[in-house]
Amino acid sequence: MAEERFIDNNDGTITDNKYKVMWLKEDSFQIKGKWSSWKGANKFVVKLNEEKFAGFEDWRLPKNQEARNLYDHDCKNTDFDGDIVHIDYAFPEGCGSTYWCADENGINAMAYNYYSDRGYLIRKKTKDESNMSCRPCRTTGKAKVSGRSSATGRSRVGGD
Repeated sequence: MAEERFIDNNDGTITDNKYKVMWLKEDSFQIKGKWSSWKGANKFVVKLNEEKFAGFEDWRLPKNQEARNLYDHDCKNTDFDGDIVHIDYAFPEGCGSTYWCADENGINAMAYNYYSDRGYLIRKKTKDESNMSCRPCRTTGKAKVSGRSSATGRSRVGGD
């Protein structure tokens, strides 16, 4: 019997057994009721660590590839606006659609979009009204290697 990919830990977190990453079950928009700037997303992570959320103090913003590993074209979850986002049903409806990632490049930071399966650079100074959110994570073990190697979301091994 195959191990379930996503496990709800019943403490506000979900563990991805495939990639060995624990995620916040709700994103920052669902928890705070407002959007996050780059600075706000990083402050949110600091606060989780200070509070030792779910007993841990190693929360962080995900790398772009980690965020991308959550994308699942077959899942049609819904965001804050009722639009389709391709993220597993283990995560509650009403989430954001674009998340800040840890990757930085000068005045820009990487964001990942669950409508389009695409990571892209956004100015860190982008204001809260830009519908950005964050879903912090932490590493739980050694991850299996992903077959999805393109950072743009345009090519996949297996030709799907």
